[in-house]
Parts: sequence; C-alpha cells; structure tokens
Amino acid sequence: MREIKRSDKLLHVHSDIRGPVFFEANRMIKEGTDILKLNTGNPAAFDFRMPDSVRKALLDNIDKAVAYCDLKGMPAAREAICNYHKEKGIRGITPDDVFIGNGVSELVTMALTAFLNFGDEILIPAPDYSLWTNSVYMAGAKPVHYICDEKSLWYPDINDIKSKITSKTKAIVIINPNNPTGALYPEELLEDIIAVAREHKLVVFADEIYDRLVMDGLRHISVASLCDDLLCITMNGLSKSHVICGFRCGWMVISGAKECASDFITGLIQLASMRLCANAPMQLVIPAALQDNESTQAMMNPGGRLYEQREACCRELDKIEGLSYVKNSAAFYIFPKLDIKKFNITDDQQFAMDFLHSKHIMIVPGRGFNWSAPDHFRIVMLPEPETLAKAMRDLGDFLKDYRQN
Repeated sequence: MREIKRSDKLLHVHSDIRGPVFFEANRMIKEGTDILKLNTGNPAAFDFRMPDSVRKALLDNIDKAVAYCDLKGMPAAREAICNYHKEKGIRGITPDDVFIGNGVSELVTMALTAFLNFGDEILIPAPDYSLWTNSVYMAGAKPVHYICDEKSLWYPDINDIKSKITSKTKAIVIINPNNPTGALYPEELLEDIIAVAREHKLVVFADEIYDRLVMDGLRHISVASLCDDLLCITMNGLSKSHVICGFRCGWMVISGAKECASDFITGLIQLASMRLCANAPMQLVIPAALQDNESTQAMMNPGGRLYEQREACCRELDKIEGLSYVKNSAAFYIFPKLDIKKFNITDDQQFAMDFLHSKHIMIVPGRGFNWSAPDHFRIVMLPEPETLAKAMRDLGDFLKDYRQN
C-alpha cells in the first residue's frame, strides 16, 4: 500500500506548546520523573477552582443542555455576551451578532476559513499565539508577521505594520492582552493600529480572551469600541478568567461595518451549521459568569494569587545574570530574553530541552510563538508563588554554567 501522508495544508502548522519538548516531558513522566509544566495556560492544573457562581449555574440548569441548541448558541448566553461587550463600549450589536463556540480555538479556525481565500495575506503579531498563524495556513492563506517591539513594552511597531501591507493584505490580528508577552495595549496605540486598518480597508480580528485578567490598576480597552466603521470580529471566552478551560467556552462578536459582510456571515453560519452547535452545558454558565467579576478580580489585586505569582516570578528573574524581561501587565505569561552571546544559544528548542533534562521544568521556546530569534521563551506563571520562585531559582542555577554546543 502506498504511504499515506498528511495534507500539504499542515506542512507549516506547528504547536510547540505541545511539541517536541512536551512529548519528551511526558516520556520522562511515564518513567517516574516529576515535571513542573510551565507550558500551558491551564489554571485548574495548578489547583485553581472554578467560581461558585459557575458551579451553581451548571448544576441548577444542566437538564437544559440535553438537546441541540441554536447553531449560534443559547439565546440567554448570547444576550449576556452582547450586554457584556456593550458595557465595554462596542456599539450597534445584538445577540444575533454573537457566535458561541467550543473555545476561541474553534472560532478562530471557523472565522478564518470563512474569510480567507488562497493567496490572501493577513497581518499577525510576532510573537503570537500560534493558533492564529496555524489557522491561516489551514485556510490556504499566508500569515505575515508584524513585530511587537520588546524595547517599547512589547507594543506593535506601527511602521513595521505599514511596511508589511500589500495588495493581498485582507486583515490584521490584534492580540490584546498579548499572549505570550502579557502586554496590555493603551488606547493611543490601538487608535494608531486602527488608523492603518482604516487607510487600507482591513478587517480587524481582536483576540481579547485575557481582557479580565489585568493588573496594576490598568484598564482593558476593546478594539471594536474604537472602530465602528470597520468590520471587527472580537474573540473572547471564560477559559482563563473563570478557570474552566475544559469547558471549551468561547465566543465571537461581529461589529462595525456588518452591512459589507453579509456573505462572510453567511459563510460563518454554514460552518456553524456543519458542527450542529457548540457544547451546550458550558453555555449555561455564561450569564452567571459574566455577572461575577469579583472572583476574577480578586486574583489580580495585591494579595491575589495571580498577582503574587507574578511578583514572585519577577523577583527571582531579576537575580539571573544574562536574562532580561518586560514585566507583564495582564494574563499570566512572561516572555524573557536570554543573552544568546553569553550562553552561545543558537537553538531555543534545544535550550528548552536541556533545561527540562537538567531541572525537570518545562518551558516553551520562542519559536513556538513565531519569534524568529533563538533568544526568548515563555513562562506560564500559574504555580503557587513558592513553587514558581523555586523554579526560577532553578533556572538561574541552570544558566550559571550553561553554554550551548
């Protein structure tokens, strides 16, 4: 029988979060080695608990989730989502503009499949969350990465964005708060990006899944609230803010120039119909969760777990010679930089593998986020402060004598 090969559409798809280092860590675990996994933003794996409001909403209403629901989602859930985004300043939306999906991951793939043609280009930040780049490849289009500048708090470089636009550019992706850097973008920067999108008639895809996980008294501004005249697709969900990743609870909201997008929306409905509906039990908790911001905010304030974990991590990173970082303002990620000359690093995946073997701690190399230089890696700051601090001390100890061959 002839060899069965994967589709050409998958040749450039990669997921280093669950890539070679991940598989090596799992092999070591099977052999009895304890591994601290700092690769995945999965709070429940570190003993975070879902809010009581979510648990009660699920248990009290579970019988309502037995049948298929509307292909866009349950009406009560879509109404709650619509109201949430209206409160964030998005105008002109109704529950009919909301699509609920099995996590934002499904919806990104769905939206880009419905939107992109072969040969189209779409602007995506570097570093990025690789789901976006991978979904573009799977749609047969070309991801074009614009630089987020570490020297400017990881903010997108407007001039670089402008330089990457061609006649084939159809849209721009804005990940705010950003994964993997934890950067939160100010309104002035968002306005600058929107001005470029407006000039070139680009559709805006806004990934705002971490919009409730913001620290230091800062405020998240929804991109769609600033661009009524452009088509904007906003992605959000409850996986991180309400510690229910396994529920696969995500949604997208279509706003702005909807009158120009009726055929695109028809495509979304086609794809949503093919999967019948998103899983129904998770939709039962959306209204209650969106009314419960206190449990989320408590984690982000001084004394709260996510805030204290960030502080513990950064205190130890400050002590490591040959390493620098920009402190995150949101989410629970940080993207440190290594002095590649000091450590002679030419392969960031090898660095992550060496660290795993030496200290039994798993990180994700920068290449996993479409960062071209071998000088960065992402840390997930979800373990308890003491555990995380020890892990960073282990990193410092590892780097004292590390030189890559």
